[in-house]
Amino acid sequence: MLSSAARVSVPSRLAWRVNRHAPSVFNYTGNAGRPSRRTFITTTIQSASNGFLDLALALPYSELIPPYSATIILTTVASRLLLTVPFSIWAKRRQWILEDVVVPQLRAEMPAVRKSALQDMKTDRFRGNEDEARMELGKRAKQKLDRRRRELTSSHGCSPVMTMLLPAISQLPLFVGFSMMLNNLSKTPTVFDSESFLTLTSLAHSDPTLTLPIVIGLISFANTESSRWFISAEAAKREAQVQEWTDKRRSKGETVIQPKKIIQTTLRIYSVARILISALFPGSVQLYWATSAAFGLVQTWALDFWDLRRLRPLSTTASPPSEAVRPKSAGKRTS
Repeated sequence: MLSSAARVSVPSRLAWRVNRHAPSVFNYTGNAGRPSRRTFITTTIQSASNGFLDLALALPYSELIPPYSATIILTTVASRLLLTVPFSIWAKRRQWILEDVVVPQLRAEMPAVRKSALQDMKTDRFRGNEDEARMELGKRAKQKLDRRRRELTSSHGCSPVMTMLLPAISQLPLFVGFSMMLNNLSKTPTVFDSESFLTLTSLAHSDPTLTLPIVIGLISFANTESSRWFISAEAAKREAQVQEWTDKRRSKGETVIQPKKIIQTTLRIYSVARILISALFPGSVQLYWATSAAFGLVQTWALDFWDLRRLRPLSTTASPPSEAVRPKSAGKRTS
């Protein structure tokens, strides 16, 4: 957090604190001096901006630490810990219920489901050759399994759609709101123009070296790919089976949609696009995005490692003993 830039002097910061409510700074636009139309969003952003400046002035930083950059990092970490981590833990627990309860139960019911689908075909007096009968049986069994899966996920409260979407949705208002607030604070005149941090010559201007935008893209890409870094042997085996089943269906001319791969490909493209998008924003927003992306990567690592630690006792319990008891040694007696 150390910076080569000089810290904004106390008199100038206090002067900004007094004059920041001046109508000429925030309440008017550059169009012929006409007053801007204040809305709930602009009022909220302005209030948040004032609160951010008050917090940066109140925190007892050392003279070697740039106050506004440090406050951006601290508020990012604090807000993620309080507002986004609980939702991520909630989603992880729902995922465990799906893997430990719903999936095993569906596997146990699969023979009965296929038998029920076959009985339905007999009742409907289905006619066709062997290949057509096999395809029809698979189609009906899949419909029954999908219906049963929806029933189980609903009864256990672990719908995959909500598990996947809610953590992302919970981060969106914070991400957008904080970005808008920092972008508002970076408009001239601003104290951000007097502070630099790392490769940023000013928090009010974009990184001239494009280092932070590239870092944001690389961290986002690592977050996308890190899902395979802590994958368990059982999960890898299950993915291989799914891929083999998908290849067989595609070889028969069937269309198979894999949402997980579609999402991963989209996130990879988004990681590259974030480099270009970040370069268009001021340095304060770039610093916030880099901090938030780094926090998200560490959070993903922690949750995946937690998941891996949870699976290790199960695999240890299920594995047979490494060495069987020898019968002849059991019959020996010590003298």
